[in-house]
Amino acid sequence: MLRTHCQTSGWSLAAQDVFNNVPRTCVEAAAAVAGHTQSLHTNSLDEALGLPTDYAARIARNTQLHLQHEGNMAHVIDPFGGSYLVEDLTQQLAAKARQHIAEAESLGGMAAAIEAGVPKLRIEEVATATQARIDSGTQTIVGVNKYQPQDTGAAEQVEVRRIDNSEVRSQQIARLKKIRANRDQKAVDAALDGLRRAASGRENLMPFAIEAARQRATVGEMSDAMAGEFGRHRAEIQGVRGVWKHHMKDSAEIDVLKDRVDEFTKSLGRAPRILVAKLGQDGHDRGQKVIASAFADLGFDVVTGPLFQTPDEVYDLAIRHDVDAVGISTLAAAHLSQVPALRKKLDAGAGRHIELVVGGVIPPGDIPILERAGAAAVFLPGTKSTDAAIRLLDLLARRRNIS
Repeated sequence: MLRTHCQTSGWSLAAQDVFNNVPRTCVEAAAAVAGHTQSLHTNSLDEALGLPTDYAARIARNTQLHLQHEGNMAHVIDPFGGSYLVEDLTQQLAAKARQHIAEAESLGGMAAAIEAGVPKLRIEEVATATQARIDSGTQTIVGVNKYQPQDTGAAEQVEVRRIDNSEVRSQQIARLKKIRANRDQKAVDAALDGLRRAASGRENLMPFAIEAARQRATVGEMSDAMAGEFGRHRAEIQGVRGVWKHHMKDSAEIDVLKDRVDEFTKSLGRAPRILVAKLGQDGHDRGQKVIASAFADLGFDVVTGPLFQTPDEVYDLAIRHDVDAVGISTLAAAHLSQVPALRKKLDAGAGRHIELVVGGVIPPGDIPILERAGAAAVFLPGTKSTDAAIRLLDLLARRRNIS
């Protein structure tokens, strides 16, 4: 029997008019329950602003309880059985899935397809097309590109969970030191050697990994043991080009931006160049790739950085490519430590002239802190790609004295 876990969408959550995220999550959860998922995770309304608070998490949990007990959805077998619409949508989904499976098989299987970067590229194409439809207003996001609340001058107050990530890091280091001090190191080494030998052959790795964990080997130590035999995967960064611009159709903003980029290029002898980077242990790159694609379609020279970079590594990449700006895409609450560290590195080295902008899941209350730390602009979820590009060009023109 196929057992299925579902999670409501993260990218559909909006930072603007944030309580709209409650019905969004409810609709998505209802679809999962109607499809008879065995396990369900409902996102919190505030996850476009930061890590979820207990208040928002309770609403997310209660959404499931409402569907189960008040909506009675968990007690009905196949509520949409016989629906022509659902059957047609299911057929379309199956047909598209078979196309992707056939493409992977033609490349030599899924492992080979992943090495070629094809599955990730297909995901990025769809994400970029969706963002373009939102930017152009073709796809409605209530409270973001249509039906926005009236600006009364009073900002919507939403409680945001704050995490001192430097304190969390210190606590984790202390825990690791304690574990290493109290474990039997000979037993750990023997378990890791067993895992390493298993990785070099064809044995089932699970028993060896379980034994290493029982001896209190860390995840990093187990990963290193296997990486010595397997190596480490290095993702091939492929940019999606032309998709965003195609779905924007006839946008007057694109014409204005094209003229602005042409002015910059004429003045400097090359197109404006931006490094779109990820800092820290943030493995979410949808926003990074969408922005990179949109800016490239607008005429920017875009450098896309790899995941899990340190401020020093981003600095080196920025200097090596002689960029005009670094854009940090963040989703994992490390912006208050990583962004100031990068700005200090840029100012202390050869990057004083480089503009630093930040975008992603950032609590509004953190914006003044980031600006004081040297961020020239901060873009929250829901910001149109064209608006971000115009703002960045304004910053670059001012710094380069381009009228």
